[in-house]
Amino acid sequence: MNVQFSYKISKTPDLEKLINQQVEKLGRYLRVFRPDLVHLKGLIEENSAREGVVVSLNLRLPSGQMASQESSPTASAAIKAAFESVAEQVKKHKDLLRNHHKGPRRQDRASAGTVPFEETMAAVKPEQISSADISSYVNVNLPRLQRFIQREIDYRESQGQLQPGQIAAGDVVGEAIANALSEQHESPERMKLEPWVHRLAMQAIDVLASENRDEENIPLERSHGQPNVNASHEAKLQFHQPDEQLSEENVIPDPAANNPEELAARRELITLVETTLRDAGRNEREAFILYTVEGFTLEEIADIANRSVEEVRASIRKASEHLQRALPIEDPLKEKLVEYSKSA
Repeated sequence: MNVQFSYKISKTPDLEKLINQQVEKLGRYLRVFRPDLVHLKGLIEENSAREGVVVSLNLRLPSGQMASQESSPTASAAIKAAFESVAEQVKKHKDLLRNHHKGPRRQDRASAGTVPFEETMAAVKPEQISSADISSYVNVNLPRLQRFIQREIDYRESQGQLQPGQIAAGDVVGEAIANALSEQHESPERMKLEPWVHRLAMQAIDVLASENRDEENIPLERSHGQPNVNASHEAKLQFHQPDEQLSEENVIPDPAANNPEELAARRELITLVETTLRDAGRNEREAFILYTVEGFTLEEIADIANRSVEEVRASIRKASEHLQRALPIEDPLKEKLVEYSKSA
């Protein structure tokens, strides 16, 4: 959006901050338009008729033009009133654009060659994800996705929804990726790729659970034991073979990295938090883990769980209260998770 404001009163940082906030708020209603085709001009001046301030706004869009002029004893009140007036005009204008091709005369307008605004060059068309986007995401985030799936499987096994070893995390990953690449599932916008994949993973767990519910045979190709992947008890040989030359820079410690004890304590606490939240309810546990551990936003969690943002926010707060009651230990990471959950 191209923004130009003129001041005929004293310009203050608070005044400029308020205008930036109102411009950002107005921009949320203008995302369907190409930013380079949206122009907003404003004028702030003293009210010549009586004491106070007058704010004039002119918004030019590819499909129309809106204007407002509001006066108030204070500059902040006049600015808010002017922006609210323009925002209401934008909402009505967008409704008219949506309804332009509806109604009994739609056939006549189509024959006249008119097209919906969403199909014109002035509209912003969200870029859809491709198979290359999915492959790139999986290559980078596969361990994180596997940990998320394993936590979901462990939770359902603890609740009796799954039998131990009934579903393997690798099978769920394969099912989720196959569904993501399938043309039967509508691809979302690229910015929503990560929550979409997590949602497909949760759906894959349900599908595989229903398919394997009546099966008592254990596939021979699936390992049900804990594999021993340690090459040696010596930590050095986990990364260097005996015939390799070990240079000095390979053994210099990284002061910014967590030591093994800190990493183990972190994993242990997250496991303890996960176990404690099993009694808080599925929706509460799911929302809290996705928000605090996985780092999703409220909107993304709502997409994953097919719930409203307010329901997700309420679930996070309930889980946080349950965690504080059921896990009274003093730990910086626990306090950090609880404090972060309050921002939801």
